[in-house]
Amino acid sequence: MLTVYRALNFAQACAIVEGIYSYQGAGHSVSIHSNDSEHILRLGLELPVCRVIVNQSPCFATGGNFDNGLPFSLSLGCGTWGRNNFSDNLNYMHYLNITRIVRKIPERIPTEQEIFGDYLLKFS
Repeated sequence: MLTVYRALNFAQACAIVEGIYSYQGAGHSVSIHSNDSEHILRLGLELPVCRVIVNQSPCFATGGNFDNGLPFSLSLGCGTWGRNNFSDNLNYMHYLNITRIVRKIPERIPTEQEIFGDYLLKFS
């Protein structure tokens, strides 16, 4: 452990982490040991992170593990927050050349109402 930060509450803890990520580390990972689903979801929605590691040791979990579904990796993408072009754990799939055969399908263009309906009802 290199540093310990103290926070009065969860909101202040989030603000501290956000400040750290705005300096360096945006897009990487955040870890939480909690059973509070609201706190866990809040980290994923509000912080610029690609991985929220829940109730696991982050030094092992971020690089993938048999019990968390992340692919094994020694290199973690940080998305556009970290000025990368991907937000995955870099793995063998990133090195495969995949050919896609594409045929025309019936066009389906969503209406503005389908896309922005809730927003327009609330703010228009």
